[in-house]
Amino acid sequence: MAADDGGSSKKIRIGVCVMEKKVNSAPMLQILDRLQSFGEFEIIVFGDKVIVEDPIDSWPICDCLIAFYSTGYPIKKVEAYAALRKPYPINELEPQHLLHDRRKVYERLEMYGIPVPRYAFVNREVPDQDLDYFIEEEDFVEVHGNRFWKPFVEKPVHGDDHSIMIYYPSSAGSGMKELFRKVGNRSSEFHPDVRRVRREGSYIYEEFMPTGGTDVKVYTVGTEYAHAEARKSPVVDGVVMRNPDGKEVRYPVLLTPNEKQMAREVCIAFRQAVCGFDLLRCDGRSYVCDVNGWSFVKNSYKYYDDAACVLRKLFLDAKAPHLSSAIPPTLPWKLKEPVQSSEGLTRQGSGIIDTFGQAEELHSVIAIIRHGDRTPKQKVKLNVTEEKLLNLMLKYNGGRPRSETKLKSAIQLQDLLDATRMLVPRTRPGRESDSEAEDFEHAEKLRQVKAVLEEKGRAKFSVKCQPSSLLHLDVKFIGSNNEKGGHFSGIYRKVQLKPLKWVKVAKSNGEGEEERPVEALMVLKYGGVLTHAGRKQAEELGRYFRNNMYPGEGTGLLRLHSTYRHDLKIYSSDEGRVQMSAAAFAKGLLDLEGPLTPILVSLVSKDSSMLDGLDNASIEIKEAKAKLNEIITSGTKSISGDESSGFPWMTDGAGLPPNAFELLSKLVKLTKKVTEQVRLLAMEEDEEFTSAYDVIPPYDQARALGKTNIDVDRIAGGLPCGSEGFLLMFARWRKLERDLYNERKERYDITHIPDVYDSCKYDLLHNAHLNLEGLDELFKVAQLLADGVIPNEYGINPKQKLKIGSKIARRLLGKILIDLWNTREEAISVAELKHSEDKHPSASKTEKEDSEKQSKFFIKSEDRTRRNSTSDMSIDQEDDDDKETQYRLDPKYANVKTPERHVRTRLYFTSESHIHSLMNVLRYCNLDDSLQGEDSLVCTSGLERLFRTKELDYMSYIVLRMFENTEMPLEDPKRFRVEMTFSRGADLSPLEEKDSEATSLHQEHTLPIMGPERLQEPGCYLTLEKMENMVRPFAMPAEDFPPPSTPAGFSGYFSKSAAVLERLVNLWPFNKHGNSNGK
Repeated sequence: MAADDGGSSKKIRIGVCVMEKKVNSAPMLQILDRLQSFGEFEIIVFGDKVIVEDPIDSWPICDCLIAFYSTGYPIKKVEAYAALRKPYPINELEPQHLLHDRRKVYERLEMYGIPVPRYAFVNREVPDQDLDYFIEEEDFVEVHGNRFWKPFVEKPVHGDDHSIMIYYPSSAGSGMKELFRKVGNRSSEFHPDVRRVRREGSYIYEEFMPTGGTDVKVYTVGTEYAHAEARKSPVVDGVVMRNPDGKEVRYPVLLTPNEKQMAREVCIAFRQAVCGFDLLRCDGRSYVCDVNGWSFVKNSYKYYDDAACVLRKLFLDAKAPHLSSAIPPTLPWKLKEPVQSSEGLTRQGSGIIDTFGQAEELHSVIAIIRHGDRTPKQKVKLNVTEEKLLNLMLKYNGGRPRSETKLKSAIQLQDLLDATRMLVPRTRPGRESDSEAEDFEHAEKLRQVKAVLEEKGRAKFSVKCQPSSLLHLDVKFIGSNNEKGGHFSGIYRKVQLKPLKWVKVAKSNGEGEEERPVEALMVLKYGGVLTHAGRKQAEELGRYFRNNMYPGEGTGLLRLHSTYRHDLKIYSSDEGRVQMSAAAFAKGLLDLEGPLTPILVSLVSKDSSMLDGLDNASIEIKEAKAKLNEIITSGTKSISGDESSGFPWMTDGAGLPPNAFELLSKLVKLTKKVTEQVRLLAMEEDEEFTSAYDVIPPYDQARALGKTNIDVDRIAGGLPCGSEGFLLMFARWRKLERDLYNERKERYDITHIPDVYDSCKYDLLHNAHLNLEGLDELFKVAQLLADGVIPNEYGINPKQKLKIGSKIARRLLGKILIDLWNTREEAISVAELKHSEDKHPSASKTEKEDSEKQSKFFIKSEDRTRRNSTSDMSIDQEDDDDKETQYRLDPKYANVKTPERHVRTRLYFTSESHIHSLMNVLRYCNLDDSLQGEDSLVCTSGLERLFRTKELDYMSYIVLRMFENTEMPLEDPKRFRVEMTFSRGADLSPLEEKDSEATSLHQEHTLPIMGPERLQEPGCYLTLEKMENMVRPFAMPAEDFPPPSTPAGFSGYFSKSAAVLERLVNLWPFNKHGNSNGK
């Protein structure tokens, strides 16, 4: 670039000493052109030949120097030139050497107090060098005693090596994701079979930071300017989002004050005025995980303007401080700048609700969703006295004789498998007398434990049977890819060992006595695995939400999400099937690709305290079941409750069939019939089937997580679908038969009716090819009983349902109210700011005024976020960090028409108990004494619909959507309304009908999901204020949510003070001591 003719000697000479490929990049050309347009600079481009071939004493002389490393760049030579001519370097050269070694980068960041992820170095002098300070186990690595549990990140120490690995825990399905420089539309690849770390070089191991699937790149120009852009993280599915020009899609986001200070410190620490670095936002905190050196933003004219103005000031201050560096009123290049296109968001009909004749804007979508189709849950209980099992319990409970032990990891389960193999003989003689019945039963349960562990451990086994009144099974271990049992996936299986009896024994050293357990209770829980159908259901429901829950948006939801105007958080209970349902749903909702494990780890937060457990209502549930048992076994009709209401759902035991006792007797007979057939199938599993086991690849649950199709090979081989063999299938049905009716005591146990129904439904859908006679009839009988029993287990009448529901869903209800409150506060802040702008219009604004406007908005956002960080969080007593990390679109740089548009989505994945409990509170909250005279939140037709529905099956859901009517005054309660819908989940008609459509779905082993149904009459206007007032008595108050704590040495944007927390409690509308209207 030549300087202007005339007066060039008075101009500041800017030397551009970088490789031509970098000089000719679009951002560099845009910024250099702007600098030259000021008329104060002469731009001198050195060129590759000069830099690489010519001696430095012949290089052009300049006043200021732009120089940075790239491939082929002779940095030592450029350093010699800088030492010779002493120009002002915008980026100093010597510190650039640090950027090539990630160890030095982290050390420099820590030296300046800049937060980084927890990390440790593993330095090897030669490949595969054994290091005494490095330990690797299945789910963690340990470096110098510093343990990193999976998921963790493994980075090469060399900064130019971009092969970064993320290793996932067995609890999420295991595997590894490799991140790399973008190749086509890929930036990462998942490898499900890679579970061991690399050992051929030196690496940094660091804690994985869950960022909600988003990465932030920060670009500094001097210490006072920082621009941030967010993009979809490569750890999610590895698919690069690109615009029509083929560029990666990124959107500008606002930096917090603390992040701006971090940007300043990065510039100072590395002495790089123009610098890019990667920022991770996790749990309300920010961390720097990489520093890249010279980087410019792409495709942003506003940024090019800012960068040129800041660089101009830096050059003038360094070489011509007598000249004014004030920005001219009109930037010289503005007249010739091309008009930047503005992508439009399709908004046809967006938020227009014709029912109310007003333009409304959707602000929030809150959904509570049950998991997808699963295998039947199983449990084996047995008392053990074997020395090997008792020693195993002591091994994993720290040698404490009275302490319980839980075995979940692969190593622990492998030890248990080894012990049971030694305890269970390879052959089992028939029972000789009834006196041996107890020993026989014990041995059979041990065999079942062994079979479960072998099957989950990818082992193959054959079954030999000896005819008898009971099935005698010889389980013979054939082998697997690993004689130790192969890979265990820990999501779906756990064993508890609880000591029952102890004795005093002499210590081994002869000094005194010690306790030793002599008997323990072993409980093996397995099954409950998300099936291929369950994953397919969840994924398709996610797609349905994407296209239907956001009015007028259609696939525009992806646009809304990608531009950081969609605040999405996904929560799950601790159950594996629930976690995987959440991940599959997220895949469909956001149109992601690839396996579920990276999606689960990146986007789903576990919150067991909010979405798990029935402990809070265990006494009331026990009472309800006892009353239910009385109604059914007495043979009487439902006991009257509130008959005066005239509504059938108001009576005790509503929904139970009038002939329940007769159906119960029939249920027992049909269960025995099916059990006997499964017993015969297991006996027929002889050497012919053994060869089938050798041909068919062993079942691996970790691989099954990625499956959406049925196991065709197993079906063709005449085997049960999924991971269950005939041995375990028979054990399942035999246990149901025994639990349902005790022949010796002649006593029914109605609590197992749902289990029989569960097994019927599973086998009718997945094992229809086994042609079990009577299964259809058993399903119909079990369904009639289950439709009455299941809803009544959560309360025998509406008032008891409300009491139990409020205890189970109390924390979830509190979180939902917080979600709605935060959304409303956010909408009001935006409306107030917009009203202020409309009231004081300005024809033109200076950069300073524009900045002040942004600061004003940010202060409101910060205050609101502080409130969020106290209440709107993943509620876990062991983790009180703020989980509500937000990515806010920066309206100054956003290339969208409606940057202020913002939708908050909260998804809560849970089990059947929480769906029933939440629904019971919503429909019966008006029955509470404090709300006498209020109508139900659910209309009468909705109550009738719910009564007829009875079962909330797999993928059932409740959706609350909040709308804002922008034409109403801010203080008017009708400005914000809530719409409630629900779906009963899986449609059972393919199991009940025989038409062609049902047959097709049946063959795919998949049930469709029913669409949403209204809980309010068309035209009904449920204000947010009314919903808050009616739900508040049953929800956990905001001040009871554990507040996040600030670690020592961390302050800034997310720091909390006593004043903030006190203000929060006083302002919060459902404060225990606040007034009833919440104002």
